[in-house]
Amino acid sequence: MKVFVTGGTGFVGQEVVRQLHEAGQAIRLLTRNPKAESAQAVASRYGAEVHAGNILDAASLGGALDGVAAVVHLTGIITEVGASTFEHVHIEGTRNVLAAAKQAGVRRWVHMSALGTRPNAASRYHQSKWEAEEIVRRSDMEFTIFRPSLIYGPGDEFVRLFARIIRLSPVVPVMGSPSARFQPVPVEAVAAAFAGALGEPRSIGQTYDLCGPDAMTLPEILDHIQAVLHRKRWKLQVPLGLARCQAAFLEFVCARLLGKAPPLNRDQLTMLQEDNVGNPQPANELFGLRPPKFQEGIAKYLGRGR
Repeated sequence: MKVFVTGGTGFVGQEVVRQLHEAGQAIRLLTRNPKAESAQAVASRYGAEVHAGNILDAASLGGALDGVAAVVHLTGIITEVGASTFEHVHIEGTRNVLAAAKQAGVRRWVHMSALGTRPNAASRYHQSKWEAEEIVRRSDMEFTIFRPSLIYGPGDEFVRLFARIIRLSPVVPVMGSPSARFQPVPVEAVAAAFAGALGEPRSIGQTYDLCGPDAMTLPEILDHIQAVLHRKRWKLQVPLGLARCQAAFLEFVCARLLGKAPPLNRDQLTMLQEDNVGNPQPANELFGLRPPKFQEGIAKYLGRGR
């Protein structure tokens, strides 16, 4: 089977491509810049074809899906820069790739959403993810939708950020609600679900949560990271009003003036105010997933750089 993958050069995408390759699937990558080091590395390592295109440019997708049997749609953003808004990337991008898939006669679609996605969500991120899900559900595709929690692993932007702070600072800021719970999941388990869905007809028409076994608050997550790093730091709860001012400043400086993704935005703060937990059992049972306890999982890669 030849699989068309969007977002295949990112943190999650590279692990998905690796597992698809190990499962014997041929891969065609969509990338905006085929000459980028990440695109060339993935293409070389896994023998992937590369198609130059952008999900925001429908014309660039012409012929991109000819001869493929399935789409794995991973492209997403957690912060907005320029034209790459939640609405453009998650909604219009999904609509454009779906249209190209239908034109090419592709029937199978495996979709990356996010845990917490629901109607009338508080965050624009979750709102746009919900609308993208609805577009997929309204299509005539044989779809499977996955909703991962926070994804961790080598190269992630969450655990490694706090690890850097813990290594360098005596104080670790805690933003968001100190009682909101999360279920971080390793990238290997997420990729295994995506790769497994292509050979599992029982997953068609279904939506699955992808979560780890531990439901933890952010302070508890920080305690686990500190334990792995053999550090003990003071956790400082940042008032929400102050955190929102900081996020707004970073959005203005990074996104508007520098054209770069800010390390924190107001939509992320909104998501940190609420539980982000789900039911991992259906996906774990169907795809044989056994994600480790959080501290055990992060020790595999953080422990090497104490």
